[in-house]
Amino acid sequence: MEQPDLERLTESDKDELIRKLWPLLAQVASLQAKVEELQGRLALNSSNSSKPPSSDGLNKPKPKSLRGRSGKASGGQKGHPGTTLKQAERADQVINHMPPRQCDHCRNWLPSDEATVLEVRQVFELPVLKMQVTAHQAMQVRCRCGQMHRGRFPADVRSNVQYGPGALAGMVYLNQQHMLPVQRTAAVMSELFGLPVAQATVIKACEDAAVQLTPIVEAIAGQLQTMPVVHADETGLRVNKALHWLHIAATETLTWMGRHAKRGKAAFDDLGILPGFGGTLIHDGWAPYRVLNCTHGLCNAHHLRELTYVFEELKQPWAGRMIELLSQANQIKRSQHGAEGPAFEPRAYEQQALDLRRQYMTILDEGDALNPRAPASGKRGVTKQSKPANLLHRLREHADDVWRFMSEPAVPFTNNVAEQAVRMPKVKQKISGCFRTIEGADTFCVIRSYLATLHKQGADLFDALLNTFAGSPPPPTFA
Repeated sequence: MEQPDLERLTESDKDELIRKLWPLLAQVASLQAKVEELQGRLALNSSNSSKPPSSDGLNKPKPKSLRGRSGKASGGQKGHPGTTLKQAERADQVINHMPPRQCDHCRNWLPSDEATVLEVRQVFELPVLKMQVTAHQAMQVRCRCGQMHRGRFPADVRSNVQYGPGALAGMVYLNQQHMLPVQRTAAVMSELFGLPVAQATVIKACEDAAVQLTPIVEAIAGQLQTMPVVHADETGLRVNKALHWLHIAATETLTWMGRHAKRGKAAFDDLGILPGFGGTLIHDGWAPYRVLNCTHGLCNAHHLRELTYVFEELKQPWAGRMIELLSQANQIKRSQHGAEGPAFEPRAYEQQALDLRRQYMTILDEGDALNPRAPASGKRGVTKQSKPANLLHRLREHADDVWRFMSEPAVPFTNNVAEQAVRMPKVKQKISGCFRTIEGADTFCVIRSYLATLHKQGADLFDALLNTFAGSPPPPTFA
């Protein structure tokens, strides 16, 4: 449409035009806000929000660390011992390569018994992988008096043909630690060791291991309730075509996993760990954790990702300053309480923490000025707010939980301990798709709780499973 000549319009025509255009201005503003919201959703990914990396699809963001530069050169640092392949002190087999029997100069015979070692080269190789069959024979003999005496089989030899502890441990190790599907686990056992294994045998081995390990995992759960700091997280778990939830409770040395059909308070109550916990719980700020009667600490890695979105996509400078402030606070905490830092000075540290908190509140005021909260709409429920407004509200309302890592030395900056525990179960689902039964999911949770705990404590996982099938699973350290 051509623009009308405004000089030729009468006052009444102009008034009529304004009356028609005025409602459109509100619609345009609403549409612009909607477009900005949709563009913001498209810009969300695992690097600037709480979305998991699996949701990025093929358009994965360029890897970018939130930790910043350390000032050190890349690669191994000076003084690092290294882990290159070194010669063993004792070889299992020694092959001597003798010089020729005659001298190629004078043609005399060389004294082979006087040969000395010139150089040693070692080859590291796997032995021939082949199953070993042990036949147990119960013998009998008759006494001269006529009494027959028979030998007895060992207690763990219960049938005519069975798998030994090593074979069973290998199945569970491949399936539960390295996440091979049941079918591929059976194939590896057959192809590597010549040991024919049915898929049902792998499943049965995992179930038997879970029965043996359940008391230990229950002890881990009980120990977590007494710890001063525990990390918590939850993630979706597909079980028999339905969405269940995998709940995590972990420390630097202990990991517990449990499955439940619910995500929130009902799961907490049924699983029974978090309701009895009285220390500091580190989590991502999900609202149901607030009903727990404990102290809370928030994961600042989540905050940094959300602030990155506000700073890079919405171009709000306050978010960039908040990223720098929180990163600086984390560096100060690490330098004061870390093993390589200077001697701890309580007064100087407290003053630094106080100054950082003041800057924190000032930055929040700047953010609030750019992102005023929407007034109550009068409709039922909570009025929808923008992402920056919600983030600012959380950072202000739970400021003590955001900064708890500065006030309590044992509280970390992030919830990485729990998030790392989630990774292997997600790998399991990526490979196998889902769990076909609830029993299979619960078996996985028990075994993974045990293996993840022993892995943190530096134990040999295969040896632990071997002892499990021998009837004496080694317990973790609870000190």
